Amino acid sequence: MDLGLSGKNALVCASTAGLGLAIAEALSTEGARVVISGRREERAREIASRLPRSVAVPCDVTAPGAAQQLVRESKEALNGDIDIVVLNGPGPKAGTAAGLSAGDLRAAIETLLIFQQEVAELLLPGMCARGWGRVLSVGSSGVLEPIPNLVLSNVGRSALAAYLKTLAGEVAGDGVTVNMLLPGRIDTDRVRALDNARAQREGRAAADVAADSASSLPVGRYGSPAEFGAIGAFLCSQQAGYITGSAIRCDGGMSHRL
Repeated sequence: MDLGLSGKNALVCASTAGLGLAIAEALSTEGARVVISGRREERAREIASRLPRSVAVPCDVTAPGAAQQLVRESKEALNGDIDIVVLNGPGPKAGTAAGLSAGDLRAAIETLLIFQQEVAELLLPGMCARGWGRVLSVGSSGVLEPIPNLVLSNVGRSALAAYLKTLAGEVAGDGVTVNMLLPGRIDTDRVRALDNARAQREGRAAADVAADSASSLPVGRYGSPAEFGAIGAFLCSQQAGYITGSAIRCDGGMSHRL
């Protein structure tokens, strides 16, 4: 299937590793011109050097004015407007709701909601004026079912989901779709780090924790980043123009909801 992405300009936030990188790779494979962004400048440039039609735009999402800088430099690097934006951010640290500090909560909201909202708002006018655009957010299964010991992610991503759902209804008539892609247990550095942290808490081997986690999934394994990236590319495609305001799960059946 031709996804109709050849020649489209895509900005993928936090795309130097994990799920962001997986979507960036899939978009590049489908012919899009892709901005690789992240705090690690050398890593961003290395990825851009091996992906066709890709450029690197380093960005620290915690820096003042980061959203404005990222959008401006991405347009300059591509020498054109942005048709597709993949909103993504670093996962906040694990922790419980009891004893949550206001400082940690503010930091999570800043990166998981405010930065991403600012990026979207900067790009939406151009998308609406051209009559075509794709806004896709990398979310979490915690949006549907809060994940124990990940309160900051649960709160921040749920707030972003509420914003995106509201936004989707406002821009659908202008040819812009807004969706969220929810991963389950995808085999990334982030998931391995969470498994390692759980293993330390429980005094177990990390491999045993991962095996137990995988066996609890209906498919019996972790998902691959490539599987996740392929769904992301489709949601950004021409063919997905009638999908908007939706949370699409890529979780191997993990959620107890249909």
